[in-house]
Amino acid sequence: MNVYIREMKAHRKSLIIWCIGMIALIGSGMGKFAGFSSSGQSMNQLMAQMPKSLQAFLGVGSLDMSTASGFYGVLFLYIVLLATIHATMIGATIISKEERDKTVEFLFVKPLPRKKIIGIKLLAALSQVGILSTITWAASLLIVGRYSNGESINSDIGVTMIGMLILQVLFLVIGTAIAASTKKPGKAATLATGVLLVTFILSFAIDLSEKIEGLKYLTPFKYFEAKTVMDGGLELIFVGISLALIGVLAVSTFVFYDKRDLNI
Repeated sequence: MNVYIREMKAHRKSLIIWCIGMIALIGSGMGKFAGFSSSGQSMNQLMAQMPKSLQAFLGVGSLDMSTASGFYGVLFLYIVLLATIHATMIGATIISKEERDKTVEFLFVKPLPRKKIIGIKLLAALSQVGILSTITWAASLLIVGRYSNGESINSDIGVTMIGMLILQVLFLVIGTAIAASTKKPGKAATLATGVLLVTFILSFAIDLSEKIEGLKYLTPFKYFEAKTVMDGGLELIFVGISLALIGVLAVSTFVFYDKRDLNI
């Protein structure tokens, strides 16, 4: 429990900054929706006139941009990117920082098995992710609700948040697995972020070319897109793939870290 409290305190300031950043993103994004609405411009027509590449960059699909929930669906692309970056970074650093900061020797003299320490660290990382997700959910309901004009938004925001939480946990364990397996702890966050960016760029490429649509199974960013889940809910195949990957990567974190030689 002391290790858990230590980790929560160590990441307290950064978590507050991430939460503030998330609230600011949602607030500023929905502020643009209010600006477009008051100007009398048709958002759907405006987006339809844009090049396909720009539509893909903005995350425009079958969403009705004239509604608060539809506009939020476009904004969700950047919300989930911010959330997964946070999850990836904390997953990579919560393990690798002990070797990077030369505190691993002190940590492992405690009367706890190595696997238990890693388990506690994972629990602390999951708590951080859960807090950011909860703040994002609450901020979305409050801010989007302000512009909804009586439109029902709870179910649309709820389903996107569930998808986001799954992605957060997935990228969290990607970060921990990389940190546990690499011999250079200082590069764990860089490698994990590289994986995130490659999969994010791949999701754009798939939107631009139907010929590579089959690659959507290789990028988690295609699993829970707002334009898909708001219309038909979560797809069980993508939920199943995500949970399976989370399980495999979590086990790999324990196995890799338990067997590796630490840089003390």
